[in-house]
Amino acid sequence: MSMQDKTVLITGASRGIGAAAAREFAAAGAQVALAARNGEAVAALAGEIGEQAIAIPCDVSRYWEVEGAVAACLKAFGRLDALIGNAGVIEPIAPLSAADPGSWGQLIDVNLKGVFHGMRAAMPVMQEAGGGTIITVSSGAAHHPLEGWSAYCGSKAGAAMLTRSAHLEGQAHGLRVMGLSPGTVATDMQRTIRKSGVNPVSELDWSEHIPPEWPARALLWMCGPGADAHLGEELSLRDPEIRAGAGLE
Repeated sequence: MSMQDKTVLITGASRGIGAAAAREFAAAGAQVALAARNGEAVAALAGEIGEQAIAIPCDVSRYWEVEGAVAACLKAFGRLDALIGNAGVIEPIAPLSAADPGSWGQLIDVNLKGVFHGMRAAMPVMQEAGGGTIITVSSGAAHHPLEGWSAYCGSKAGAAMLTRSAHLEGQAHGLRVMGLSPGTVATDMQRTIRKSGVNPVSELDWSEHIPPEWPARALLWMCGPGADAHLGEELSLRDPEIRAGAGLE
């Protein structure tokens, strides 16, 4: 699918799914704004992609930084056609009875409030322009509790509801809003999960995780008309029909 002359802002773009998505969208012709806390990493990735990419140091837990990222995107490219809300963390992995309240709250700030911050900053811009696509990278943890993952499961469940709310409010203004649940992906997050030794996910063999390029390709497909039948939904890459639609079968 071509994204020629379109602009995409990706949060958590320094590695994993975010970095793979940056390369995928750029290969499809998009201008990409790469936002992440690790400024050096996104600068290196933007340098790899070339003049159609900009790097934006950004902590999604701080609204003013996300608002600034949207402003930087508009200044560089003049438009914002898609927002990929990908930034997320997994720690703390701990039982509720022993979790550090500060760390627990920081995860919520990133995984849940970060999604809200992206929507809050992008939706007015997209609505004024007559449309746009917002995709939240979700997880099976949004719907299934896992031992030691109270913060992660809670944040992803909240982000899934935010996504549905954004669809409800934005569809009349031309917004296309969806979630993507990729399953387990071969990223650094899985190394952290495995090291924790908590719950069945930590016991999965590395070969059972899909490569980050798969969800990246799915995100690209979701930005096009092929996914219009799924607006407002959370798409799962465990679904053979979704994988086929995204060209992964």
